[in-house]
Amino acid sequence: MRDAGRMSAAIEILNDFESRRIPIKTAIADWGRANRYAGAKDRAWISGLCLDALRKRQSLLTIMDPAAESEGPNGRALVLSTLRFLWEMPIEELAENASEEPHGPGPLSDEEQKCLSQSNMDQPSEMDAPDFLQPMAKRVFGEDYLEELSALSKRADIDLRINTLKTTPEKALSALRPVSGKAAPFVMNAARIHAPPPNERAPAITVIPAFNKGWVEVQDLGSQLAACAAGNIAGKQVLDFCAGGGGKSLALAALMENRGQLHAYDIEARRLKPIYARAKRAGLRNLQIHTPAYKEKTIPESLSELEDKMDVVFVDAPCTGTGTWRRHPDTKWRITPNQLERRLYEQDLCLNSAHPFVKKGGHLVYVTCSFLAEENEDRLEKFLNANASFKQINVLNNIKSSAALTEDAMEALTAWETTDGALRLTPRRTNTDAFFISVLERID
Repeated sequence: MRDAGRMSAAIEILNDFESRRIPIKTAIADWGRANRYAGAKDRAWISGLCLDALRKRQSLLTIMDPAAESEGPNGRALVLSTLRFLWEMPIEELAENASEEPHGPGPLSDEEQKCLSQSNMDQPSEMDAPDFLQPMAKRVFGEDYLEELSALSKRADIDLRINTLKTTPEKALSALRPVSGKAAPFVMNAARIHAPPPNERAPAITVIPAFNKGWVEVQDLGSQLAACAAGNIAGKQVLDFCAGGGGKSLALAALMENRGQLHAYDIEARRLKPIYARAKRAGLRNLQIHTPAYKEKTIPESLSELEDKMDVVFVDAPCTGTGTWRRHPDTKWRITPNQLERRLYEQDLCLNSAHPFVKKGGHLVYVTCSFLAEENEDRLEKFLNANASFKQINVLNNIKSSAALTEDAMEALTAWETTDGALRLTPRRTNTDAFFISVLERID
């Protein structure tokens, strides 16, 4: 495909996304099934363009507002402005591609030419997020909220966790040289591949030998730090209460050195399906997977034998995912106040369901990939007010005790502690996804 046809495809996909409010991956897949002539490079180009458009949707549409002709879908305005300002395509080339027949989206109007010629996006001036989240963002970040949200609107690097159950960091980093993998900050067993330019494909990590040997797993550095919050857990009893596909389960197992017992549970059995193959590839020997009963109660019946026995219960709670907007920018345009309320209910339910498994002196680790205080500090405050047998403790002490940090990590991370000892990571602060990481200790 020529760029003219790719532009038209991206416009069609973005219009479909805005009309149906479906996941952007679904819109891209639907287009691909209907247009099977598109090659892998075409699909990567189109997908990258759509994702970049959604990352800066509000800013881009503000620039293009004078050229708007209707209240309908904004795919054309988004594609043109993304190519001009984010992909830095010269306006002459952009105009030529748009006018190309028969596949281009049509010549630029005078207003479009004007908008695309004089605007720039050097400074964040828009939230690039739904308006109802503005007071929540300001509550957390204060006057820096635009800069923090701007960092959440950029492309993310590819982070990898080196699986020490199968290899060493030295061997893994050597194997990652062909894809430009280098050591990442903060965590000794982490690697990073910098995000490619907008119109280039990212390396296909899942087909390289190091991945198929189980030497590395794709996992954001913030998620790796969250796993470290479990502390020194080698030989311990650990329950991953919201295990999902098993990303943090694998990280916890590596910290445990395949000693002790790791229990993985999720209230929805279908989410656990990927963990079986992932655990085999990673070489896990201490994992026990618990599928939920048909109807779980407040204390899941399938875990009843574990009550009061766990050294650590890890709760990677369901959340709005505001911290993952760099990787999943479509989700921020699909979030609603009602969805947020559902997540708050689910987070309270997770805490109330998980805490009975923590033994006296044990730890409850509460993590979300959200920057919203409503999903983090507020949930802990509500839980602690109702459960005097738990107290919040300093999360960095636990992370340090995992023995997984680089020498300079503690000094850097201390700057991002909250007043009550939790840790809030963001792309602007730590070049990770936005995570909230906290630890509660059972004292009675």
